[in-house]
Amino acid sequence: MPELPEVETIANGVDRRVRGDTIVSAWFSKHKEPFKTPASTLAAALPAHSILRVHRVGKHIVIDLEPARTPRQSGSRRNTGLQNMQSSHREASTPGQPGPQSQLVVHLGMTGRLLVTAPDLPEPSHTHAVLTLASGRELRFVDPRRFGRLALNTAEAFAGPGREPLTISSGDFAQLFRGRRLAIKAALLNQSLLHGVGNIYADESLFRAGIRPTRAAGRLTRVRLDRLLQSLRTVLKAAIRAGGSSVSDYVDADGEAGFFQIQHRVYGREGQPCRVCGRPIRRIIIGGRSTHFCPRCQT
Repeated sequence: MPELPEVETIANGVDRRVRGDTIVSAWFSKHKEPFKTPASTLAAALPAHSILRVHRVGKHIVIDLEPARTPRQSGSRRNTGLQNMQSSHREASTPGQPGPQSQLVVHLGMTGRLLVTAPDLPEPSHTHAVLTLASGRELRFVDPRRFGRLALNTAEAFAGPGREPLTISSGDFAQLFRGRRLAIKAALLNQSLLHGVGNIYADESLFRAGIRPTRAAGRLTRVRLDRLLQSLRTVLKAAIRAGGSSVSDYVDADGEAGFFQIQHRVYGREGQPCRVCGRPIRRIIIGGRSTHFCPRCQT
């Protein structure tokens, strides 16, 4: 599953390409799984909206929208079955008039991809959403396993389930784990505590902080927690600069792989020598997730 650096990379790439563009039409597949908001609702609501920005919140990509200031074009190769819904939307939402800001919230799940492409490029298998833009480009959501989700948010701005690891204070970070008996690795993966961190970056951060993943979160000293937060931020920022880790299906908005996997020190290196002490990297299961660590460097 894409984690914070991969989602950040995709969001930034999409933002550079579509910010300020207008959604002309929207097409969605017949499969229900990718949609937390019904496809018919999305199809009616999204056209005639301009994209203010695309950004990351936790492991979610959030597309901020506002009513378009110029009339949208018509005639998409995919919208024949949605004309009635979109016509009623045009009557209810007049371009240029003030309206509530809305957001399209995208969760990539295990295999989801968000791609900005020319309309004449072959459409990948398992494409579940295509937004045709006024610029002529398309924003496509592709998800072979259909664990990803698309949702329309019209309430207050989407904030995500937990705290943001790149901006949380050291005091608030320590407070998240106070009194908790679960292993620190499991605590890092708890999205209601700290959103965006997944298996790869939890393992890599714990290694750099010298903390064994089985340690009880609530028993770590403030000094060790401060070191963990610093390591976590260092790893996440380095991974963002490298375009994320491509260890499975992940690609960015252009379909390109990331490169941080070549910097992994423990994740996926079971049995290989530690790059610090030479001892073999071990793999155990914590909370149902594979966990990699060095038995000598992490205590």
